[in-house]
Amino acid sequence: MPASEPTIVAASTGFASRRRGPYDAQPGPVFDLMGELAEAGDAPRICYLNQAVGDQPTAYTVFYGAFAGTRFRPSHLALFPMPNVEDIRTHLLAQDIIWVGGGSVANLCAVWRVHGLPDILHECWQAGVVLGGISAGSICWHLGGATDSYGPTLRPFTEGLGWLPYGNGVHYDGESQRRPLMHRLVGDGTLPTSYCTDDGVGLVYRGTRLAEAVADREGAAAYRVTRETDGGVRETRIEPRLLTGQSR
Repeated sequence: MPASEPTIVAASTGFASRRRGPYDAQPGPVFDLMGELAEAGDAPRICYLNQAVGDQPTAYTVFYGAFAGTRFRPSHLALFPMPNVEDIRTHLLAQDIIWVGGGSVANLCAVWRVHGLPDILHECWQAGVVLGGISAGSICWHLGGATDSYGPTLRPFTEGLGWLPYGNGVHYDGESQRRPLMHRLVGDGTLPTSYCTDDGVGLVYRGTRLAEAVADREGAAAYRVTRETDGGVRETRIEPRLLTGQSR
């Protein structure tokens, strides 16, 4: 059964390391949450899109390894050097969850547009497939945000899909450039009201409405950044609901 209304989980969280090696991860509790939001039952179908790092093979190795032995039924859509499935639309519409990995949001959105993914993903969203992702996979659904797509000094990105009519800041407490740049971009009007997440935090949107923030660690938070009439910026902390457990 699809989600009862269009749903996106935009996050600065996802997989967690099992500490057994660089490629040994486990899915964090955000995936169980997405399965619940998708009303997917006992065996949610989840498809991984990893174009933000050019379909790097090791990322798919981590993905399949993480979900091995769980109730989730994983698949992936690669676009390099060509699509790995014959009918992209049919494959994606058959999913309960579509998860987008981190990397370059600028490259991600450009490649998606070449392959017609925005229209297909929008159809999935409206049909009740729960969309989500981390970092670039969070910013992409919004109008834009702060990105390292162009180099180690963060720059504004304003070519997101824009279904969520806000800016988005990720890794808000993890990288020192993030908060001041998001404040500047909202203050000068480059981005509208923006929602930002500390590492470990996700934003749950129902339609285009922020329904709640969730977290997989204590002390982390989400934030609403708005422009004041005098050009100043107001940041309001949003306390998240703490998720527990790991995906099974």
